[in-house]
Amino acid sequence: MYNEKGFTLIEMLVVLTIISILLILILPNLADKNEEVQTKGCSALAEMASGQVQAYVLDHGTDPDSIAQLLDEGYLKTDTCANGAKQIQLSSSGEIVIVSP
Repeated sequence: MYNEKGFTLIEMLVVLTIISILLILILPNLADKNEEVQTKGCSALAEMASGQVQAYVLDHGTDPDSIAQLLDEGYLKTDTCANGAKQIQLSSSGEIVIVSP
């Protein structure tokens, strides 16, 4: 007598094979999307910083000298993108630019 309610070894191998194939197909797509999400996140941070520069000008009547000044006074929480690969900086013309550190 044996337990007929459990999986056989062959059934388990088939299930593991199917899961493996699905992972092989899905993971490369997730890696591509991750880069796209990081790029959009950096762009969003730059747009937010641009808005905060305008808020700083409204409060102080002058342009900030640097992003560090916005950080020190609490207008921004960070100048680094989520993945840490890029930062925002204030250009000499007063525009926000994304640069690699």
